Amino acid sequence: MIRVSPTISIDPDEIQETFIRAAGPGGQNVNKVSTAVQLRFDVAASPSLTEPVRRRLMALAGQRLTKEGVLVLTANQYRSQSRNREDALARLVELIREAAIPPKPRIATRPTRSGVEKRLEAKKQRGRIKSMRRQRADGE
Repeated sequence: MIRVSPTISIDPDEIQETFIRAAGPGGQNVNKVSTAVQLRFDVAASPSLTEPVRRRLMALAGQRLTKEGVLVLTANQYRSQSRNREDALARLVELIREAAIPPKPRIATRPTRSGVEKRLEAKKQRGRIKSMRRQRADGE
């Protein structure tokens, strides 16, 4: 089991890895060895996630989420396949950890009386400036 948080653990069988050829540095090796990793995690069907975490993860994933609800992460930063696997897995764990944090509820606040008065006074001042322009335009 992959430990994400004290309450969330993911079964490694839920993650599919495919290896693809990576662009970028690697010399001749880049043309011969598939070092980049494409990690797939089915967010929509994962039994490891609670419904609120699943919804937040789907929102965080953005473009990396397919229509079927599969999260696709591609890692090709390193020249070795093992380092790219570790990187992709670390990014998945970090994304799930971020989704596991519930958002703070917004507390409705009211503006202070002095704040309201300042705003209204600024609006009146702006109106006076504009009315002065009208008088000048009519007088010319």
